[in-house]
Amino acid sequence: MDTRAMTVVHIRVTGRVQGVGFRYYTYEAALELEICGWVRNRPDRSVEILAQGTPQNLDAFVEAVRRGPTSSRVEDVIIRPVTEEKTLSSFDIKIF
Repeated sequence: MDTRAMTVVHIRVTGRVQGVGFRYYTYEAALELEICGWVRNRPDRSVEILAQGTPQNLDAFVEAVRRGPTSSRVEDVIIRPVTEEKTLSSFDIKIF
């Protein structure tokens, strides 16, 4: 994979996103869309994601995150570009 064509974003998701399988759902979407990075729950009940992929795959990934699993209720998705260069090779579920 040519990392020069990759984009990295930091995503914060709020709403009913903990205790509903959101991290696993995000993990599955990342694997399907060839996204590298990680997802973790935050103490404030939000979910934080670092995602690296092609712009097209990242767009599809963000749309999946906005939908969330059926048991979730996504209220807000904040996306910020990451400017420092990252080399990520997998997608992981992190603990706090």
